[in-house]
Amino acid sequence: MKRKLAHIGIAVPKLADAVPVFEIILGKGPDCYEEVTEQKVKTAIFGTGESRVELLEGTADDSPISKYIAKKGSGIHHLCIQVEDLEAELRRLKEAGLRLIDEVPRKGAEGMLVAFIHPKSTAGILVELNQQPNE
Repeated sequence: MKRKLAHIGIAVPKLADAVPVFEIILGKGPDCYEEVTEQKVKTAIFGTGESRVELLEGTADDSPISKYIAKKGSGIHHLCIQVEDLEAELRRLKEAGLRLIDEVPRKGAEGMLVAFIHPKSTAGILVELNQQPNE
């Protein structure tokens, strides 16, 4: 099964403050903005070749991003690996003994199917898996 680094998710307190900095760093503006109400997050997504940088701002105090920032501050929140068959990958990982946050894919930004692996199974790093919506 093919895999690739899809994006790096960076938790920020305010997109309005972070976007201009990343525009300077990356030499371009975001390709899109999106709000994922189910996950209580707003995103600014910068394409960077084959992968992306996703800036993430929580939209409520109880959102995962807001909780992360309250506990750890701004920074890299997760790595996302794109897979061809997310359901099959989740079964494989569960059979291998990894702890999953999501055993069933859910809708994420850009219409992707997403699921997360618990950081307790990945050396403390939150890992997201995603699948293109048309696959």
